[in-house]
Order: sequence, then C-alpha cells, then structure tokens
Amino acid sequence: MHTFTAPDGTELAYRTHGDGAPLVCIPGGPSDSVYLGDLGGLSAHRRLILLDLRGTGRSAMPEDASSYRCDRLVEDVEALREHLGLPRMDLLAHSGGANLAARYAAQYPRNVGKLALITPGARAVGIAISGETRRELALRRKDEPWFPAAFAALEAINEGTGSDWDAVAPFFCGRWDAAAREHHAASRPDNTQAVALFAAEGAFDPQATRAALAAHEAPVLLLAGEFDLNSPPKTVTGFAELFPDATLVVQPGAGHYPWLDDADRFVASAAAFLAR
Repeated sequence: MHTFTAPDGTELAYRTHGDGAPLVCIPGGPSDSVYLGDLGGLSAHRRLILLDLRGTGRSAMPEDASSYRCDRLVEDVEALREHLGLPRMDLLAHSGGANLAARYAAQYPRNVGKLALITPGARAVGIAISGETRRELALRRKDEPWFPAAFAALEAINEGTGSDWDAVAPFFCGRWDAAAREHHAASRPDNTQAVALFAAEGAFDPQATRAALAAHEAPVLLLAGEFDLNSPPKTVTGFAELFPDATLVVQPGAGHYPWLDDADRFVASAAAFLAR
C-alpha cells in the first residue's frame, strides 16, 4: 500500500499492479479499488495505480463529510498526479468513477493524456437513464433462469414501489455464475455516507462539464457492456458523442464488469487504445 496527502490533510491510499507506464484508476462506488483487481490482466500492459477514494478501503475518513462530493474529490485526483510526479497522466475510471474523471478532465484538461471510461456513469454530463431503456435491455435476458425474480424487482424499482437493487444484480453481469456473485458481494461500497454525499447538491454542473469536454483534445475510450443495465450502451453512446476524439466499444456479452465477463476481450480493447 502507498499513501499521499490530499489538500485538506486527509491521508489517501493507493495500490499498484504491474509494471510499465502508469495508468491511474478510479473506482466506482464511491468505494475502494479492491474490486477492480488487476482489471483482467491489464497490469501486463500498464502499471495500474488504483486509488481508494477518501473514506473507503485504506484511505482515511475526512474531517469534513461534505468533501465526499464528486466535485470536491477532483482535488484528490490532482493531488495523486502531483504525488506521482506525472506532468500528464493516463486515466481510467469505472462506473460512477467516470463522473469524477469527467469533472477532473473538465477542470484539468492539460493534465490528462488518454482517458478510458469503462461502463461509465453519466450524471456529471446530465445523461439520465430511463426506466424504459433499462426495461428493454432487461428483456433481452428473459431466457435466463434468474430472470423472473430479477425482472420483478426491476419493475418495482421503475414503478417506485421497490428499491431492492441487490435483486437486480444479475442484470449487471454478463454471466450470473459463482464468480459473478462473489464479485458482486465484494464490490459493495462500505461507506454509506460517502455514497449518499457523492451526488449531493452542487456535485455536478452538466452544462459546464459538457462544454469543457467538447474542447477536450486528448483521445477517449468509452467501453460499454452489451447487457449492462447500470450503464446501457445507449447511454454510453450519448456520452461518447460529447468528445471530439472518442472511441466507442460495446463489448459483446458483457455487463457492468467487462474484465470479469471476458478478460481477454476487455484487455485487448483497453490495451489497444492505451497503446495509440
């Protein structure tokens, strides 16, 4: 484990995997980065710098809970870049972490080399996901044995009568097997306050972020999973259209964790983009 100090004095931790040119990785959640593993073997191509967001994993709890807000976390990412001594850094973000990466790229465009957004959340750019979009995607899995219970839970969420996101977890995975169930259990955020405050009022400024990303000169990869109910391909496509130099990849048969569903295919896509 390695540590550095955020501008407000909070001690933050990160792990490393592999060798080669560094790739800073931001987890979703907000959570620690353990669930990312070595991203299916991407560490064979790059040295992964995996950040535990403040108040998660081995990073310390901040004195000011409002610093969990997405826009406030931008300075943690910048502090990590400075700590690593990188004039520019290649950045990979997963899920909700893509909101943080988007805000960072908007605020510090010259400090970002390549940017890879993996099954990204899109609240930072104001792209909402409708219940109908999720429903249409879910119906493609109707022949799965777990479908009836998971679909009933999803319908209840869409109708506002339920909130059991754990029950719809199979829709986030390309395969709902033992490995996927174990990974899902291990990837749950353990700091409910950090989760609740990440998107608090003021966390996002979609109009300003969109304007900044429209002028973003560095190359960007947006990778979606074919079956991902959390970040549907339709949503990720809309996100990709905001960048001048974006590569969109929809990984067949994948869900929200594409390195788990097909590590070889995921690594091939990510490594090819990072080697450009």
